[in-house]
Amino acid sequence: MNEEYDVIVLGTGLTECILSGIMSVNGKKVLHMDRNSYYGGESASITPLEDLYKRFNLPGTPPESMGRGRDWNVDLIPKFLMANGQLVKMLLYTEVTRYLDFKVIEGSFVYKGGKIYKVPSTEAEALASSLMGLFEKRRFRKFLVYVANFDENDPKTFEGVDPKKTTMRDVYKKFDLGQDVIDFTGHALALYRTDDYLDQPCQETINRIKLYSESLARYGKSPYLYPLYGLGELPQGFARLSAIYGGTYMLNKPIEEIVIENGKVVGVKSEGEVARCKQLICDPSYVSDRVTKVGQVIRVICILSHPIKNTNDANSCQIIIPQNQVNRKSGAGAALGRGNHTGKRAPGVGGTGGHSQPFRSQPLCSQPFSSRRFVSISDLFAPTDLGTESQIFISRTYDATTHFETTCDDIKDIYKRMMGSEFDFEEMKRKKNDIYGEEEQQ
Repeated sequence: MNEEYDVIVLGTGLTECILSGIMSVNGKKVLHMDRNSYYGGESASITPLEDLYKRFNLPGTPPESMGRGRDWNVDLIPKFLMANGQLVKMLLYTEVTRYLDFKVIEGSFVYKGGKIYKVPSTEAEALASSLMGLFEKRRFRKFLVYVANFDENDPKTFEGVDPKKTTMRDVYKKFDLGQDVIDFTGHALALYRTDDYLDQPCQETINRIKLYSESLARYGKSPYLYPLYGLGELPQGFARLSAIYGGTYMLNKPIEEIVIENGKVVGVKSEGEVARCKQLICDPSYVSDRVTKVGQVIRVICILSHPIKNTNDANSCQIIIPQNQVNRKSGAGAALGRGNHTGKRAPGVGGTGGHSQPFRSQPLCSQPFSSRRFVSISDLFAPTDLGTESQIFISRTYDATTHFETTCDDIKDIYKRMMGSEFDFEEMKRKKNDIYGEEEQQ
């Protein structure tokens, strides 16, 4: 360990592992350490089920009716991948897809007026949907055609809208969309957690809806993908990429000190040894004096003994709960994982803080379940500075969104600050083949 590295990475969360992989592919000498004995950090998948009970300090063990504990992979931070989103691009460019199997999530749903409705994925479903009335459907269709044709580089597609000035509220008025359709569009398609976006320029919202539509077009059932054996597979895949390009990994390494000289990081001390470095990447838990609290996120994992009503007995789905439907300051999203042979399902519900009784009013958590709920309330942290002087680059805590787009934005931002240039997906392309022994690419 007493060597010099270009980059030391602390923590094996998804953000850290992707950056570690990118740096290794770009020829950097990388040392990656984690105080835990497992990969994933806060974004790990817990298995066996007994370990989930221990993590949440619950007495006893899971009942026999839940089957073998090793048949379960429970995500601590439930999220899905947008099929046409940034994380899928990163997986494809790096070819990390060769280490993982994915499944298409069976459907996307939205909670309205005490019931769960399917978000239409085809024109036929849209016409048959009871989410909106006949005339509303026509207006909504015109809106979707407008969004599909919208090109921020072609003013002819704006139709009188200034994407950098016109608010989304005014765009909805232009198409005469009602409140229920606005709720459904903003939360189930654009995937916003609050209604703050309504009074902001419409360009980002239109691009979010386009991303949803393009992701849906990839596979048809829904716009979401999920690793077959849990989200913990993602950081491990990028860790393998880093190792192929010479990255060194050490788990169970307690971090005693981040060594600073003249205001700049020069190394990391662990178990009496110092590994020297030019740059450091880490999650907020390693540098509590360099981060600030920016909010909280509440997550609830429930193990259900049956499918959720009105989801067509889906083994996997996403259910969006708009803030207006449950009188909260922000909406929530539920990611329902795949049932195993016992028929049990483990949805995770995520939302931001600011409610005196978190999730008591949430429809999913009132479903009959076969064990206790696993509730966590986590602080959200962000770095206090850009890291350009200290060369310590700190990731942001995983937020309450139900996808990885904000995580990818953080990765691109850290890359730009470290490298001094804009993030380029081409820089992620592998330069050689791995341990399978194929011929080196020309």
